[in-house]
Amino acid sequence: MGKFRIKIENSAQEDVFKIYRSGDKSCIKKLQKIMIELSDHPTTGIGNPELLKHSLSGLWSRRLNKKDRLIYEIFEEPEELVVVISALGHY
Repeated sequence: MGKFRIKIENSAQEDVFKIYRSGDKSCIKKLQKIMIELSDHPTTGIGNPELLKHSLSGLWSRRLNKKDRLIYEIFEEPEELVVVISALGHY
């Protein structure tokens, strides 16, 4: 069990459902691995994690494939929480 709790917003749940329904095994496997890593260490790991800038500052991004990114926000206080905002599209 990881240090961080993961919450997936409704829009991101729909995105994750579309990824699973697409049948793209490599993308599904990468998404599963990223979710596990988010609970342990949300700022490092696969998918080239990067802190976003400008209008999305404060949010993080990880690559699922060439066109899709997982966008999430990290909260350290009052509880250790990672909120997944989007899983499809590029920002």
